[in-house]
Amino acid sequence: MATKIRLQRFGRKGYPFYQIVIADSRAPRDGKFIERIGSYNPNTNPATINLNFDRALYWLQTGAQPTDTARNILSAQGVLLKKHLLGGVKKGAFSMEEAENRFNAWLKNKQSVIESVKAKVNEAKAAEAKKRLEAEKEVNKAIAEEVAKKKAEKAAAEAAAAATSEETAAPAEETPVADAPATESAE
Repeated sequence: MATKIRLQRFGRKGYPFYQIVIADSRAPRDGKFIERIGSYNPNTNPATINLNFDRALYWLQTGAQPTDTARNILSAQGVLLKKHLLGGVKKGAFSMEEAENRFNAWLKNKQSVIESVKAKVNEAKAAEAKKRLEAEKEVNKAIAEEVAKKKAEKAAAEAAAAATSEETAAPAEETPVADAPATESAE
């Protein structure tokens, strides 16, 4: 039986995630499979990959052929490198300890790269949030200035209206007062 390491699609329309499975090459994509060895979620940044490393290595060594995307995932997780290093040990090119040292060095480098990518993504999110906050502050400041201007205009209009009503009321009061002392002095 020709076995394949391939992806089985799950998820809703427009938001897929995948199970990494070992299946007969003649089986349908989402059909019967032999073993589930992991999952792959491309919707996160960076993509989330959960893989049973030992089982994937076992199936590669027994002859299972990965599809192109599955090969990229296995390569990113180091399964193909480990298989290559074990092949070198089998041929006698280097010892098992040397193979483990090489793999661990590669794994440390890979993890540092992933951490730097995650840090850059988090920095970008923080910068974007700060930028949005500053833009919102500017908008709020402009709105506050506009409201203050409208309040000042309204207060000025009320003061002008009050002054106008006082001016019209004041001359009416002043004339009788001015006339009254004149009539009193005439008596």
